[in-house]
Order: sequence, then structure tokens, then C-alpha cells
Amino acid sequence: MFPQETYVQRRDRLRQRVLSGLILLLGNDESPMNYSDNMYPFRQDSTFLYYFGLDQPGLAGLIDVDEGTECVFGEEPTEEDIVWTGPQPPLRNRCARVGVTRTAASEALRDVVDKALPQHREIHILPQYRAENVLRISDLLHVTPDAASGRVSEPLVRAVIAQRSVKSAEEIEQIEAALAVSCEMHTTAMRMARPGVAEQEIAGAMEGIAVAQGVRLAFPTIFSIHGEILHNPLCGNILKVGDIVVNDSGAESALRYASDVSRTIPVAGRFSQQQKEIYSIVLQAQAKAIAATKPGIEWREVHRLASVTLMEGLKALGLTRGDPAEAVAAGAHTLFFPCGVGHMIGLDVHDMDALGEEYVGYTDAVRRNPEFGWRSLRLAKAVEAGFVITVEPGIYFMPHLIDRWKTERKCEPFIDYNRLDTWRHFGGLRVEDDILVTEAGCRILGPPIPKTIDEVEALASA
Repeated sequence: MFPQETYVQRRDRLRQRVLSGLILLLGNDESPMNYSDNMYPFRQDSTFLYYFGLDQPGLAGLIDVDEGTECVFGEEPTEEDIVWTGPQPPLRNRCARVGVTRTAASEALRDVVDKALPQHREIHILPQYRAENVLRISDLLHVTPDAASGRVSEPLVRAVIAQRSVKSAEEIEQIEAALAVSCEMHTTAMRMARPGVAEQEIAGAMEGIAVAQGVRLAFPTIFSIHGEILHNPLCGNILKVGDIVVNDSGAESALRYASDVSRTIPVAGRFSQQQKEIYSIVLQAQAKAIAATKPGIEWREVHRLASVTLMEGLKALGLTRGDPAEAVAAGAHTLFFPCGVGHMIGLDVHDMDALGEEYVGYTDAVRRNPEFGWRSLRLAKAVEAGFVITVEPGIYFMPHLIDRWKTERKCEPFIDYNRLDTWRHFGGLRVEDDILVTEAGCRILGPPIPKTIDEVEALASA
């Protein structure tokens, strides 16, 4: 937990932005896996955690902007709870650690809301991503679950995003703590990636590293020789000589801040010439994107720069043709790079996605491009000092997409489909780091993780 003053100041700033009404922030409850006493690992709602810092289930926070008061609603530990979980501090003691002096039973929240509704007081709520919280909101506001989404407060959404987007020094420390775990995970995976080893064995070892350090994964690990499948959830292959493996993984810190790093590993420790060529192109695109990052630059322009660099490299290999910038303008790059070059990261690995990408990554002036590939950018707006962003260019050869585009003769002036046929089973690769935007530019966070061809081969063959 951060110092008490951190949470007090965060709530004060939120009140100043929202101006009036009641701000209702629901924490998460426990979720059963297959029966009521067998729970998924608990994960607190990130926004509740940001403002109240209490990492326990069954809580809700209410900030009365007009009266300047705050209250946390929840239940005190019962004798039954103590039997199963051991002694727990009273709710009031936990709340005092984050500067909240008023607590009440969960049911009392209904009385507060019922009093506010006939007075036509604004009750500010955020979008809900868990069904049980949708039902709780609908019950409190006396509306149907479908209507509850229409009660989301845009002023609150914008205020929360404005605060959470800019990371403090203590938040950066937490992200770098998560990256220290990521470093151990990735270097272990590089050493283990040998012919005959199962993907799931290495993925399990990485998760074990996080658990052994008292933390958890920030998201399900992607560890696969089929790197062309961007979010491949499967780890069922046996590694063999000549394979490359995409390792996209990350850990949470003790205070739930995420890391997200990708590396591509040559099985048996050596990239083939083809693999080196594609890897070098991706690495150059990442280096250019990082070098271009500074306050005020629109992230979609960083994405465009990375895309042009990828197309320049593919042209040098004879897979594409024409002017690379014109090829990107025509969308030809999306055959190989159909996703965004990066996203915000913080308490969520895709930070604040639950609040809506249109608010997190876009503005009234910077609108989402609906075209294939471009519409997958989670972040497009100008970045600011204090933003933490992933930078993750990649090149992916997806046979089904190649066949479809070839049949449609899509972007044919820019793509040599005959040459491309010899690469259709290459797979895919990406390289990803987490960067902090600074006043002067940016810096890569966390301890160095092998990334150049020589560094990766040295560790993967050790």
C-alpha cells in the first residue's frame, strides 16, 4: 500500500475534477470457479484500488463531492471468517490507513442512494465489466441492467483517465518492480527453449517465478511457436530445431501494477538467416518508434513511423514494392502488422480499457480510423510526460490473410504475392518494451532484457 497521503490526494484531485454529486466506485467481489466456496484468485477493481488502496473483496467507496465526505461500505470480519481465514483487521482500521474515517455496512449504501435519487443529485458511476456489479448498480439505481450502462458518468470517466494516465514516481517504481520479475521470466524462458521441450513447461516455469515472488501474472502468458496468432492462448506445442517462439508475458507488482514484455526466441539458440532478416526489421522499427517518442507527439504518428520502417525492410527483402510511405497510406502494411504499435500500461495491462478506448486512446480531435489494422490502435492521441506505454512492433505472416488478400488482389501494387508465397509459413515475431514518456523524450523501464540478435542467441544457446 502507498502512503496514506497518496490516496487522500488522489481523491481530492478527483473531487476537484468532478465538481458535484456523489462518486460511487465499486470494488470487486470474489468469483466462484465451479461452486461457491472455490474461488478464482481475487483481483480488485483497478480504479477502486487507485483511489482507496484496499485490496479486499466486497467493498464500495462513496465520495460526496458537495459535502466533502468519504465512506467505505463493507462488512466487518465475522467469527466464521476468522475460522477460515484467520484474524482480520476491522474495516475501520483498514480504511484509516488510506485516510478514510467513515465506514458503514454494505446495505447502508442503498439508504444513501435512495436519499440522493429524489433530490436529483448526480450519482457518478463508471462502466462495469463484471455482471455482478452491473446488477448491483441496476439495483441501487432502480433501473434495468441494460439501462444501467446509460447512467455512466462521462465527467467521471474523463476525470479518472486524466489522473490515472500520468504515473507518479511511486507508480513507476511499482511498474519497474513488475519488470524485474518479467526479466527473470524472460531470461529463464530463453535458457529453457530447447528442442523437445513443451511450450507449457516453459510457460509454467515463468508463472512459477511470479508466484514464488508473491505476485501473479498480469495477463495469461502467450508463449507459442505460432507467433502469427497475436493473442495465442495455447501452449501445446513441442519445440524443435528451427522454431522461433514469441514470449509475450508480464507480472504484476505487489500493488498490482503490470509489466508487459515480448521477446522472440530461437529454439536451440540460433536464428536462421530468414529469421534474422525479419527480426532486424522489427528491432529497427522499435528503435525508431522509441526514439520518436516525446511529449506532444500523436501516438498514431509513432505507429505510422514504425509501419513505414517495417515496409522499408520488407521491400529490401523483395516482399513489398513501391514507396513505403504510400504503401502504409494504402493500408498494405496491415497484411503484416494488423495491430497497434503499443498501448497504455499501469494498474491494467491495457490500462483503463474498462473505461473505454475512445476515452483512453482518442480525443474529440483524434478519432479512430475504421480501416482494418488502423482500427486496432488502442492509443492514437498525443502522449504526455508520465504516460507509460508499450512499444511492440511485429511482423506476422498469416496464411489465411495472405490467401484472402491475394484472391482479392488487395494492395497488389505494393505486395509481391508470388515472392510472399515462399514466406507464408514463417510465423511471426515481435519485440516489446515498456517506456516512460519524460519531459525530454522517453526511457525504457526496468532492467535490460536481452533483445539484440547477439544477446538473445548468447543466452538461448548458453
